[in-house]
Amino acid sequence: MLEPLENFTRGLSRVLEWVGLVAIILMVGITCVDVIGAKIFRHPFFAAIDLVMLAQLVAIPFAASATLLVGKHVQVEFFVRMLPKRIRAGVDAFIQFLGLILFVVITWQLSVYGNHLQSSGELSSTARIPLYFFAYGAALACVPLCLILFIDLVKSILIVGGK
Repeated sequence: MLEPLENFTRGLSRVLEWVGLVAIILMVGITCVDVIGAKIFRHPFFAAIDLVMLAQLVAIPFAASATLLVGKHVQVEFFVRMLPKRIRAGVDAFIQFLGLILFVVITWQLSVYGNHLQSSGELSSTARIPLYFFAYGAALACVPLCLILFIDLVKSILIVGGK
């Protein structure tokens, strides 16, 4: 029942992970060009700080869902592992429910913030790039996180129910 949604979420997470990877590569490239330009040619890369900052705003949220899928997020479970399977699933369901609520609120607030940035015309300081794209992009990147947490929540509830 959840398999089509799970496949869609995995595919979307992979695409967003690549966007995050490109942003990291851009950060490294811009930083290298800036340092070499400033030290060797005495001409730093214009707006390097803005571009690296904006690339970070892309890299982190766009890679988050892929990180959650492969289980590389922070998790303290040494006590929970000692519990019976159904109780462990109940604890997991509770934690996933809290995570789902958190990321739904984050997605919503990023959308509201993007709307605020768009209506106020907020730009980055030196490159003059509109900032609302990045708030909307981060909100979009949180959608697969919400889907992953929802799928895991349903699976945990099914285990608690004995299915």
